[in-house]
Amino acid sequence: MKCQPLSVLAGLFLLLASRTLRSQESSDAVAPVRHEVAIASAGEGMQRVRWVEPLDWEREPERLRPLLVSLHSWSSDCDQIRPQLEQLAAERGWILIAPDFQGPNVRPTACGSEVAQRDILLAVRWACERFPIDRRRIYLTGVSGGGHMTMLMVGRYPKIWAGASAWVGISDLAQWHQEHVGKSRYAENLEAVCRGPYGASAAVDRDYQTRSPMAYLHHAAHVPLDIAAGIRDGHRGSVPIHHGIDAFHAVLRGQGIEPGDEPWVPRAVIDRLSASPDELPEVLGRDDVWERDWFLRAESQETRLTIFEGGHEGIDAGAIEFLETRQLTNPIPLEWLDEPGSEPDFRWWTDRRAWEEGR
Repeated sequence: MKCQPLSVLAGLFLLLASRTLRSQESSDAVAPVRHEVAIASAGEGMQRVRWVEPLDWEREPERLRPLLVSLHSWSSDCDQIRPQLEQLAAERGWILIAPDFQGPNVRPTACGSEVAQRDILLAVRWACERFPIDRRRIYLTGVSGGGHMTMLMVGRYPKIWAGASAWVGISDLAQWHQEHVGKSRYAENLEAVCRGPYGASAAVDRDYQTRSPMAYLHHAAHVPLDIAAGIRDGHRGSVPIHHGIDAFHAVLRGQGIEPGDEPWVPRAVIDRLSASPDELPEVLGRDDVWERDWFLRAESQETRLTIFEGGHEGIDAGAIEFLETRQLTNPIPLEWLDEPGSEPDFRWWTDRRAWEEGR
C-alpha cells in the first residue's frame, strides 16, 4: 500500500468524533477527561486517536505542555485504557494521546508497518497543531506490543523523542514467531501480518526483520530509552526477557560498545536470569518508585535496562519518573515528522558475528 506524504495528510485532519469519556475509576483523585477524535490515516480511511486532558486544562489552556504518546499492546487498539498512566500525566499537566495505528497486530498494515509508523507520526503532528505542545518534550511509551512499537519508533525516528519507556517489548519478531509456533495465536498473527511463517521465503523473512526494532535500535544511541522486562515473562507471559536484553545490546552497538565491555550483559548472566522462575537469582536492588526488586540494572549514556521482579506488565509510575526529566535542547521542527525513517541493518539475522563485533 502506498503511503501518502505526511505533509499532504496533515491538511486532512478532521475532528469527526467528539466523544468525551470520563474515567470510571473509584478514586479520591480528580479523574482526567478523555476525548476521542478521528484524523487522517497514512493508509485507507481515518484513524481514531484518544486524548486525555491535563487536570489544569481549563485554568491554563495556553501554556506549553509535554506530549505523552501511549501505544497500545499487541491485540488492542486505542480503546485500551491505562488509568494510572493517564492520571499521572494529567496531574503533571501533560497531554496524553493514544493513536490507533492500525489496531491489533493481525494484518499487514499493522505491527510495525510503514503505515502504522506514519499513523503515529500523524497523531503527533495533529497534537502539535491542535494544542500548545512543548516540542522539546515529546515522550513515547508502551507495554508488550506497545513496547515493540516504542522501540521501533525510537530506532526509526530518534530525533523526535525526548525520551521513551518500553516495557516487556518484542525486539525480534522472527525469533518471537519461532518461540510461539504451535503454542499460541501470536505465531498465527505474525503469519497473517507477514504473509507467511518465518523461513517461508526471503521476502517473508525480510518483512519480519523490517518490522523488528533490532534492525534500527543502533540509531537510538543518544535517545533516553528505558527498557524493562519482568523476570517471570516468557515463563508466565509471552515475551522472554532476552528481547529486552537484545534491544539494550543493539543500542550499545550504536554507542560503539562491544561484547565483553561494560555494560554488555554476559551470556552466563542472561542464562541465569532466563532460568526457571522457581529458582530466581539474587536480588541486587530495589526501585522504590516501581515498588519492585530488580535482578539486573545496566546503564549506558541515557539508556537503561532493568530486569525486575514481575511478569508481562508495565509500571506506569516508573515510565513517568524516567520521562519527566528528559528534554531536548530545542523544539523539534514539524518537518521532521515528514522525514523518512532511518535505514535498517539486517546483520542481526544475516551475520550475527559481524553484528556482535560491531562490524
